[in-house]
Amino acid sequence: MAHADGSWARATAEGTGRPTVHQGGPQRLWGILDGIRQDWLATGELPVRGARAFISSEGRTILAQGKWHVQL
Repeated sequence: MAHADGSWARATAEGTGRPTVHQGGPQRLWGILDGIRQDWLATGELPVRGARAFISSEGRTILAQGKWHVQL
């Protein structure tokens, strides 16, 4: 994975073994992805499904549903 801020992550695994993760940059992208996966497994769906979109006059876009929100 890669982000415009220079963050990156890659993982390798064999079979059902835990992946070996390498990452760098200001954000820990693998941790973010794993948190999303945990939410998905706990609720059975991704939080963005059914989210409302809010767009400010400055063009800032926020998706929100319940306590979850993200700024794009």
